[in-house]
Amino acid sequence: MLLRNFQKSGMKKSGSQLMESQTILSQLRFCNKILSEMPSLGITVFCFLLLIVTKATHASMEVNFDPFVSLSPDGENGTEENVPAKLHRQKRQVATFGLSPTEYKINIEIRYTDPSLLEAIKDYFKNLSFPVVVNADAAMNISSLNVTTVCSLTSNNETRCSCESGYRWPAALCTAKSICPSTIPTQEEICDCITQVPSQGSSCQLQPEGQINFSVSPEDIFQGDKVKMKCEIQLDTEIVTWYHSGREILNSVRHSISTIIIEKTTKSVLEITNVTQDDTGPYTCVFIDSRVNSTLEFKATRNITVAQINIVQSGDTEVICDGTKVLLRCCIEGNIQSFTTTWRPKTGTTSFTPNCTEYTLQALHSQCPYPSDSEIMYTCELSTGNGANRSKTINVTYLQIANLQISSSTKAQVSEGHSFNLTCTNDVSNSNKFIWKIHSQMIDSRLYSSEGGRSVLTVNSATQAWNGTYTCTLFQKSLSSSASTTVEIVPLPLKQNIVLDPIQGFIQCNEPQVLKCCIIGTENYNVTFTVGQTELKGVKNTQGNRVCYTCNYTESCNSKSDVVAYCTFVNRIQDTVTSSPMKLSIIPENKVTCSGSIGVGQQGAQITKPCPTSQGVNGMSITVRGTVIYVCNNSNWEVARNNCISGQINALLIGAEGLVYDPQAEVELPTYLEKLHNATLKEQQEINTSPANLVAVTTILDLVSNIPADAEPHTMENFLSTVNIVVDNSTIPAWKILNNQQPENSSRLLNSVEKFSQSLRPANNTIPLITHTNLQLQGIVITENITSDYNKNFTFSNSTNLSGNVLINRTIIKKLPENSIIISVAFSTLRYILPNPNETDRDVNGLVMITTMNSMLPSEFQISLTFSKSNSSLKEPQCVFWNFSHSAAEGGWDDTGCHPKDEGDNVICTCDHLTSFSILMSFDQGSSPSEAVLQSLDYITYIGVSISIVSLIICIIIESLVWKYVTKTRTSYMRHVCILNIAVSLLLADSWFIVTAFVQDKKELVNGNVCIAATFFIHLFYLSLFFWMLALGLLIFYRLVFILHDTSKTIQKAVAFSLGYGCPLIISVITIAVTQPHNTYMRENACWLNWEKSKALLAFIIPALIIVAVNSIIAVVILVKILRPAIGEKPSKQERSSLIQATKNVATLTPLFGLTWGFGVATLSSGSPIVFHILFTLLNAFQGLFILVFGTLRDKKVVEALQNKYSLGRWSTQQTKSTSLVDSALVFSMSSPFSGALNNLFGKAGKYKISSTEASGSFSEHTSNTYSKLH
Repeated sequence: MLLRNFQKSGMKKSGSQLMESQTILSQLRFCNKILSEMPSLGITVFCFLLLIVTKATHASMEVNFDPFVSLSPDGENGTEENVPAKLHRQKRQVATFGLSPTEYKINIEIRYTDPSLLEAIKDYFKNLSFPVVVNADAAMNISSLNVTTVCSLTSNNETRCSCESGYRWPAALCTAKSICPSTIPTQEEICDCITQVPSQGSSCQLQPEGQINFSVSPEDIFQGDKVKMKCEIQLDTEIVTWYHSGREILNSVRHSISTIIIEKTTKSVLEITNVTQDDTGPYTCVFIDSRVNSTLEFKATRNITVAQINIVQSGDTEVICDGTKVLLRCCIEGNIQSFTTTWRPKTGTTSFTPNCTEYTLQALHSQCPYPSDSEIMYTCELSTGNGANRSKTINVTYLQIANLQISSSTKAQVSEGHSFNLTCTNDVSNSNKFIWKIHSQMIDSRLYSSEGGRSVLTVNSATQAWNGTYTCTLFQKSLSSSASTTVEIVPLPLKQNIVLDPIQGFIQCNEPQVLKCCIIGTENYNVTFTVGQTELKGVKNTQGNRVCYTCNYTESCNSKSDVVAYCTFVNRIQDTVTSSPMKLSIIPENKVTCSGSIGVGQQGAQITKPCPTSQGVNGMSITVRGTVIYVCNNSNWEVARNNCISGQINALLIGAEGLVYDPQAEVELPTYLEKLHNATLKEQQEINTSPANLVAVTTILDLVSNIPADAEPHTMENFLSTVNIVVDNSTIPAWKILNNQQPENSSRLLNSVEKFSQSLRPANNTIPLITHTNLQLQGIVITENITSDYNKNFTFSNSTNLSGNVLINRTIIKKLPENSIIISVAFSTLRYILPNPNETDRDVNGLVMITTMNSMLPSEFQISLTFSKSNSSLKEPQCVFWNFSHSAAEGGWDDTGCHPKDEGDNVICTCDHLTSFSILMSFDQGSSPSEAVLQSLDYITYIGVSISIVSLIICIIIESLVWKYVTKTRTSYMRHVCILNIAVSLLLADSWFIVTAFVQDKKELVNGNVCIAATFFIHLFYLSLFFWMLALGLLIFYRLVFILHDTSKTIQKAVAFSLGYGCPLIISVITIAVTQPHNTYMRENACWLNWEKSKALLAFIIPALIIVAVNSIIAVVILVKILRPAIGEKPSKQERSSLIQATKNVATLTPLFGLTWGFGVATLSSGSPIVFHILFTLLNAFQGLFILVFGTLRDKKVVEALQNKYSLGRWSTQQTKSTSLVDSALVFSMSSPFSGALNNLFGKAGKYKISSTEASGSFSEHTSNTYSKLH
């Protein structure tokens, strides 16, 4: 029977009785009509059944005969019964008392609209008693009635046609139609639900009879269990198949299928060992009976769930061995009683709650394991008995109360400045988790070490900060034990804080000399002075908080050796400290030149005294570090050198000495570095000019670099900004002086940066980028997932334009431990500060780059560094590192472990270690003159410059003597003004050259202000020489080309002086302003413009060569104009003569000056021949002689004027005029050679009388104006 439930929207329902009557009436009419037309057994049975169903359910049904399906019955005689054409019959033979009645199977389809009728119909059919007699006369009975198929609509308006129990869709329909999504096929051929209404006559087929008994053991399955599933059926068949979630199960390592047949009962067993979560799901056993014509199958399905045994245990715990009870617990989600519970080791008692098993321990002192802090692992294990078991462990740490003791390496009193250590031991634990405190404040962990259950606190230099009670605390997990002791720090002055007076001086024989040792403090000491073999008792003298101990010492005149004295302080616990020595020289009484409070001494003698004390904000005296050197000069003591440290830096130095030994140094370091940064900014000028302050700041940096610090931005910034000030270009002169006196300080500075970088601890897994003018810092923190190279680039954009790169391959980086730090620091100016290499032909030619690491270097370590060349003309690169052990404490460059590769403008260095790196390169010896040639060139220069100076003086004197005779035309006047200023410019330049020669002989003054001034003025006056040459050339060009255009002499002089001195001054000032801040204005060993670093020399060469080119063109144009004048352009005879003479000056001097500096430029190039050096030296040295000869003596008018002026006939007349003029008025006269020279320099005519008619009107007028101004 097929039931269809298709509810129609919009259907109207009536009352139940009306529905019932209408339905029965309609069905009776229908059945009567059918039976009258087609009388049949099947129709009769169906109508009866229909009436029964209608009456029982009171439902309205629509009957459709189309889907009736019957199998044709076979009669005994092989004939078919007469049935309607639309009905197919099925007949089955049965034996009933020898009769063979015909049995029909009729498929009926019932459609209904109310879904609630389905269960009512099923219940009615289920409760019917069979057989049901339909027609007693015809012997028609209904033997059984079953619902096979139900079709309905889902909430999504989708069709579902499912089979009732014992029925399945045939394979053809399962293949052609869509199987319901939630349906799992029992086999590949059949199914129990499809999503489409089948064609007419199709319904679910009856499956063979037989009920499968499906059992699963155990009922509750846990991961790891062994599961047994058994299917049993009353059927004799060996064809059994198992499915899991639609997939066939075969025998395997974990799966075992066995099937047995006993008395026509087939049993199939599936065993699964060690089940997992993946084994969860539906399991189906399918039995197939192939004995009948069509294949019959039986199946049964069970769903199993594999659960995990989730044990939640109590956490690891600690127990103090004092009898305390400890409860351990393991819990699950379900009932724990279904499990077998086991605790190991069996030292406690077990109890249960519904979900937990509990284990109680009692930690008695006698039961606790030794040593303390021992850990025992307790295990709770749960087992199902079917193979699954789970366990959890709980760690219990037994802690015994420790008895700590502190022992000291010395007595309970320790003198200031002395070392001591405290040892903390315990009797129960090997734990090394100690901490030390003083005054309840934590002591830096770097100051104590813990090993083997004991801790040792080491104090290298005791200060008053270490005075007090010390507490040692041992931590055993959460249990702590402590012990305390007290140490008294007894005052005793430090050696460096004892002020000696004098430090180095003189003793007049047979005269008492006062020796003094002073300290800051109020403690009483026994002080003894030791002078040679004599011991003297010191007398105490107190001034505020300053205490001085003095003694008077007298040395006999018979002693001829120097005397060494020192003082010894003894405190109340009899510890001693001895001062530095005082060095005293003996002088006879009659040799004393200077005396007084400073001391006694001979002429030129020097005395070293301590710096005067300063007053603090509270009025207390403060010792100032440093010395003052006095020199005896003409019976007076004068300060020769003041090496005293400024007040703020002095206070910081004292603070740094205390900080480095302070118990909380790491905590206080950031605050101190901030003070240091602020103070050095304020005292920058003092640091730049004072080597003593420079040494003090270097000492401070060296001290604080020993204190570990976190890599916080402000801490690193404050330290490195101080270093940046110390290595600034402005400090290089002070460093040069310092390297000659104390060369180890620059090495200490470099070492302090290395130590500071290496002691940094990572903060937030980052290293901040620090960038300053003179240094840059970059770095990384090694993390677990780092995959890149260590690749850092440095570029300095100042005048040096230097760059560098540090590269460490990623394969090496991966070998480093996590949280390691790599830091690189690049310096642009440190190459000028570190002492020069021992090889005089080598120079540092790039950045100085530091790379440090706070962990051990891995095996086969390699680092690659790239340096850009500062001076590309140098050759033979050598990769070096700064070896701090070279030359005692001074350090030096070393190339061990490094290999260079020259790459044009760069050098790549490959090294197998870390420290400070740079490159050394050689000067091109092939192109440089030898020592003998250089010495010869020096002699030529000195001789030539001397001749040049004398020639220029003669030139100026001659010009002054003949001025009024040779300046009668405007052209000749301006020409001589130019010649005279050319001579003066060169004279001043040569004079400053003499100054530079003196400075260069005094090596320590090369980088001083005198050398800077000399370079500036030489540059200025050499440029003036060329620009006056340009003025002369332009004047001639103007007078000849613009002959009809007349300009006053005043304008011409204004233009000439602006060009001759204004332009050179502007160029010189710009040059020094741009390069001097970067210390690249001068050469390192000479007072002249720098070439290698800043190319400052171009500020002279370029203007000079341009002027030479311009004047050469002007000379050619002028010669063409004179030789081939145009109509109307012919000048007067005198004007023409002056122009020709000026042209000769330009045409002669310009090539000479041009050739001179042309050879000078050639000497700058690499590989220039030695002859260029010689020619440049000769031409440059004799320029003054060239001006005298070609500018003055070769001028015919000058020679004629000299002959006329100093002929015998004119000598007396000229002498009379000169005397008369001097007697009549105090005026400048051209008759006076020296006053005339001054006037002529500025183009002034002076006062003279002239009756010649050659002078122009404008010239006379100008002379008159000048005259009135002079008066």
